[in-house]
Order: sequence, then structure tokens, then C-alpha cells
Amino acid sequence: MASDEKELRSWLAAAIDASRALQEHDNARAWLVQARAASEPVAPLAAEVWVFDQDLTRVLLVRHRWRAWVPPGGKVEPGETPREAAARELFEETGLRIGLHSVPAAVAIRTYGQHWSPTLGLSYAAVADVATPLVPENGQPVAWTHMDRRWESYFPDDQSRICRHAARLAQIRTARP
Repeated sequence: MASDEKELRSWLAAAIDASRALQEHDNARAWLVQARAASEPVAPLAAEVWVFDQDLTRVLLVRHRWRAWVPPGGKVEPGETPREAAARELFEETGLRIGLHSVPAAVAIRTYGQHWSPTLGLSYAAVADVATPLVPENGQPVAWTHMDRRWESYFPDDQSRICRHAARLAQIRTARP
């Protein structure tokens, strides 16, 4: 697949998932439209996974070198969809291979470093058994974190966004017959 085709595949998948995401932050959908319409090169895509325990009271976080505690995730590689990148990053950083929920949890605009350009980030959700062994990436510890306790993160809004999604999942569970 040619480089332009790979980029197009990634961005089309990102646009579809951005339109379906349950939460939108930072006017991300409009940003995506403007970014694709611009003649300048577009910043990379990012994807992450909000992994919850079966009780929806804990989330799995990775201790990044300078971003502190963040959900497993990273850059979408050329030709990869954000969903594929999220699953790959989850495995690389935690050793987990689990299914992601069909509807993306959130879409947001992020700046991952002080001098980096804004990036479209898609967040996916999954539920895992806390008894499943974790295999952290070298130098990046992984921990189940109670959502009612504050955690240090480069992205301070993450905790409230993640907690809102867990509450939404809990409502869906209780609404089922």
C-alpha cells in the first residue's frame, strides 16, 4: 500500500470513529474537518484504551516516563486504524489482548508535548478481569487504579472523562433486562 493510501485509510477510520464517539472534547470533530481540508501536512493520530475492571470501579493505567499515569495508548502507525493502534498499544504496554467496545468512548484534541502540534486522539473502552496477569512494557509500570482516588496525569481532564464513561457503562448495565 502506498504511503498516501495508508494515510488515507488511517484518517478515514479516524473520521468514522470520531463521528461515532460517545464523548467529544475540544471541538475535535470540527478540528478534524479543518485539518483534512488544509493543504498542510496533518499531525499524527493517537489512540488509547480505557480498560475498566468488571465492577467499573477501577481503570488500568500506565506510568509514562513524563506524562505520569495515563491510559495505555500511543501513535497510530501509517496504514493502521486508530482502533487497531489502540489494541496494539494495549498489548505492547500491558500484555492484554481483549476486545474493545464497538463504539469509541471519546474523541479529543491533545498536545503531547510543549512544542508538538495538536493531535486527534481517539479513546476506546474495554473491560478486563483484574486477575488477568499484566506484562508491562519495560520502564512503564501498569496498575489498576480506583477511579474515586485522584491520580497524577499530564492530562488532568482524563479522570473525569474516564469516570463519566464508566458511569455511562454502569447505566447501560442496569438498564438491561
